[in-house]
Amino acid sequence: MKLIIADDTALLREGLAGILERQGHEVIAQACSAIELEAAVHDALAGNDPPDVVVTDVRMPPTMTTDGLDAALHLRARYPRLNILLLSQYTAPAYASDLFDDSHAGPGTRASGAGAGGLGYLLKERVGRVSDFLDSLRAVAAGGVVIDPDVAARLISNRRSALDCLSPRELEVLQLMAEGHGNSAIGRLLHLSPGAISKHVANVFLKLELPPGEDNRRVRAVLAYLTARGD
Repeated sequence: MKLIIADDTALLREGLAGILERQGHEVIAQACSAIELEAAVHDALAGNDPPDVVVTDVRMPPTMTTDGLDAALHLRARYPRLNILLLSQYTAPAYASDLFDDSHAGPGTRASGAGAGGLGYLLKERVGRVSDFLDSLRAVAAGGVVIDPDVAARLISNRRSALDCLSPRELEVLQLMAEGHGNSAIGRLLHLSPGAISKHVANVFLKLELPPGEDNRRVRAVLAYLTARGD
């Protein structure tokens, strides 16, 4: 994988780059501020050398508040297919909600829809579990959704019991959704027709109280599943 890493702490940034390079990945740019991050991504895409994943801290210069998150949202709006993994010291479910909010996707593209890039939000302590962190990177690079279990628990704790209402087949479909599969792939894996998969997915949304007007239903359903499993 090709990656761009942004963090204002040089020790963490260089350490992360070292871990990735030892695993055979390529860090094509590093940034220590939100401004440098956006410039690095623009330059990489303009030079036809796109990153597979952009990894960025939430809090960075110039203001040391949510500059990294804001940069990620700006980039997501301009490049909807860009894969982004946010790292944070804080559980802060509001940050994750901002990242997964459909309104930040580009025109005609929903953050959780076909053709959209992968998204992830992890606590920095997870980076120390190298194999798990690399698995998360691969999932985001493949267009999937990854969220720290502690953050997921706070985001949708009120929906955990709703999974008890799902049928075994609906749970199976939801599990495959959580693994990053789209409806077509789920149909192939379960040997079911597109119509049958659409019906199961619709039932999952209905039972998890995710009406058609609610933003990012697919992501929220996945979060409910991950929380219930305790992943």
